[in-house]
Amino acid sequence: MPPSFEEYVHARGPDLLRFAYVLCGDYHLAQDLVQEVLAKAYRRWSRIDSDNPDPYVRKGIVRTHLSWRMRRANRETIVEHAPDRQAGVDFSTRHAARDELWALLATLTKTQRAVLVLRYFQDLSDRQIAELVGCAEATVRVHAHRGLAKLRARMAAEADLTDPAVGVTRWA
Repeated sequence: MPPSFEEYVHARGPDLLRFAYVLCGDYHLAQDLVQEVLAKAYRRWSRIDSDNPDPYVRKGIVRTHLSWRMRRANRETIVEHAPDRQAGVDFSTRHAARDELWALLATLTKTQRAVLVLRYFQDLSDRQIAELVGCAEATVRVHAHRGLAKLRARMAAEADLTDPAVGVTRWA
């Protein structure tokens, strides 16, 4: 027996929220994305493949994320100097790589970020990503290539800003 909408949301809601968060990098925006897509899915629930609604909902999240015209107030702002943080040794060592990855992913376009998240976080094929994003497989590969190249270039640039003697980043 296929799950009811409420059962589906209860069972899959946390995974959908996690997926949306990885796509957009903002917890509150991820909640809005999932809520909007689930509201649309609720109205169409009787027509959705109730045995496996995940592809429909995931596609809705990706397309909604890519199509939203976010107001300037919701965008991240670039600051010249990072704010001082209280850093415990355990926290900084455990989370430094993750924080760096989030900062680097934020520099990509929405489509490049979506393609990389779908490829490496959701482990989807180029064909599946092309269906979700709504483009050709070759375009998916182009977005992945350009996104990875941009990440590599930024990582190399940040490595040049790091003073190896002190082990801290110099802010120019």
